[in-house]
Amino acid sequence: MKAVLITAPGSPEVLQLQEVPKPTVLGSTDLLVRLVAAGINPIDTKLRQRGTFYPDQMPAILGCDGAGVVEAVGDGVKRFRPGDAVYFCNGGLGGHQGNYAEYTIIDERFAAHKPESLTFAEAAAAPLVLITAWEALYERGRLEPGDKVLIHAGAGGVGHVAIQLAKLKGATVSTTVSSEEKAHFVRELGADHVILYKQTDFAQAALDWSNGEGVDLAFDTVGGATFHQTFSAVRVYGDIVTILEPKADTVWRSARNRNLRVSFELMLTPMLLGLVEAQQHHAEILAECADWIDQGKLKIHVSHKFPLEAAAQAHQLLEEGGIVGKIVLLISND
Repeated sequence: MKAVLITAPGSPEVLQLQEVPKPTVLGSTDLLVRLVAAGINPIDTKLRQRGTFYPDQMPAILGCDGAGVVEAVGDGVKRFRPGDAVYFCNGGLGGHQGNYAEYTIIDERFAAHKPESLTFAEAAAAPLVLITAWEALYERGRLEPGDKVLIHAGAGGVGHVAIQLAKLKGATVSTTVSSEEKAHFVRELGADHVILYKQTDFAQAALDWSNGEGVDLAFDTVGGATFHQTFSAVRVYGDIVTILEPKADTVWRSARNRNLRVSFELMLTPMLLGLVEAQQHHAEILAECADWIDQGKLKIHVSHKFPLEAAAQAHQLLEEGGIVGKIVLLISND
């Protein structure tokens, strides 16, 4: 099969299209999936730059997000059959094969039926960001109906689904964006209050929006100084969830004085630690989101599509920043 491999860490050019053996050995609960599309996420570019979590298992195939069609099943598979369309977040960290390839094998427990209303490209763009936003808002942040939530980078991959998930929970949403074009995009998704962070102090704007009290929950998808600058925008005894590792020079005083609950969200943990029940939970999240998508309650925005052999160009575009929604690799013409 054709696959894009990384043989050593480096610039996007280290991603090379090669012929590799097609996976054939199926465990009892495994699915052989013919991949139609693969999502591209920031974790892919980071692993390409610095090396994977398993440097002794090079070369590697990156790409956590995939969507495709089941071609064969193990003798113990119960939920899927050949011909079923599936989507999932699995592999791509340097151990289990990723999805920049024509085929992959995945345990049926970690896959979900593809939303019928989505193209394969849209479905491949969805898993990692859906799971990240769901866990950050609903599980780490314990979002409740009526809460006020501040979501950073609302036009981005995680941000654009986080806005929608927050609204589905009954929250009111303020979000930061960099341009009027992105402001229009997030309003279409349901954002109640939009902050153009290049033009205004986002923390003060969030305070003003929340009548000086601060938001109940802030979701940081940016990191760096944005993380600690957000503390003052959160109410006393409120929550802040981040998907980035705080910098060594983070100023924690305001978070401590306000008794904030600080949470971390890394949806890769179950894969990295082999937590089977948690990976099954991720598939359950995708199944529930698929229902909402097919009911028209949740949208996935794909801004750019590249053929598999153009993975390097896709990485370069993502690293340049400013993308609205997601970037996807198209592997076949389904």
